[in-house]
Amino acid sequence: MTVFILVMSLSGLQYAITEIIPEFDVGPLELGVGDFIFIPIVLVLLFRTYWAALAVPMGEIVFEDILLGDFDGLGVMEDLLLVSVCFYFAALLLQDTESRLQLAIVVLVAEGLNEFLAMFVDIGKFYVGVAELEATPGLPESIIVLEGVDFVVQMVITGVVFGVIPALYLYPRLHGKIEPLLGMEPYEGTAGASMWRGFSPKAAVAVLIAFPLAFAFAALSEAGGAINIVWEPEFMETYGQLFILLPVAVAVLVVAGVWMLGTQSKA
Repeated sequence: MTVFILVMSLSGLQYAITEIIPEFDVGPLELGVGDFIFIPIVLVLLFRTYWAALAVPMGEIVFEDILLGDFDGLGVMEDLLLVSVCFYFAALLLQDTESRLQLAIVVLVAEGLNEFLAMFVDIGKFYVGVAELEATPGLPESIIVLEGVDFVVQMVITGVVFGVIPALYLYPRLHGKIEPLLGMEPYEGTAGASMWRGFSPKAAVAVLIAFPLAFAFAALSEAGGAINIVWEPEFMETYGQLFILLPVAVAVLVVAGVWMLGTQSKA
C-alpha cells in the first residue's frame, strides 16, 4: 500500500506540473510536454509490480481530474486500463539492470505501446461516429495522418526528451536505494540477460484485453447516455489558474508523509 500511494502521489505530482506548462498549436497539432514519463516509468521499474503500474494513472485521476474538478468516470477508464498494463508489460522486459540499452528500450516500449493503442482508440471513436472529426473536412483519412504525426511527436518529446534521457540518469541512481526504505528487495536482474526472458504472456494478454475495453469505455464516454459519474465543479474557472497549485501541494504533502513513514519504519 505504501508503494502504491508513493507512486500515485509522485505520478500525480508530475501530471499536475505538466498541466501548468503551456501547449502550442501548429495547425491541427498540439505541441507540448505531455508527461514527464521518466518519473512514473522509473518508479514502476524500481518496484516491478502491477500495483505500482496501476498507481500511475490513479495519480492523474486523483491529483488532476478529481482535485481540479474535471472527472469523467467512463473517460478515465481508458488511461486506467492502458497505462497500467502497458507500463507493467514494459517494466518486466528489463532483465539487465545495468544495461542502458534495455532501459531505453523499456521506456520507449511503455510510452510507445500506450500512445499507439490510445491513437487507435481515438481513430476508432471517429469511425464509430461518437467523436467529431478533427481533420481535413471531407477527407476522413486525414485523421489517421494527424494521429500518426501526433504519435511521432509524442514519442520524440515525451518518449525521448522527457522519457529515455532523464530515465537513463535517474534509474541507476535510485536503483537499490529506494526499495529497501519501503521494505522491498531491489530487483538485481541478470547481467547480459536477454529482454525476451522478461516477456510475460499474461501481461501481453492483459494488454490485448485492455485495448478493446478502453475503447468501449472511451466510446461510451463520448456518446453519453450511459451510466456515468461526472465531477465537474469548474474550480479553475471559479478560483483562477492558481487553483492548479492545490493538487501540486497535496501531492507533495502525501509524498513527504509516505517517505517519513517509510524511513521511520525502516529505522
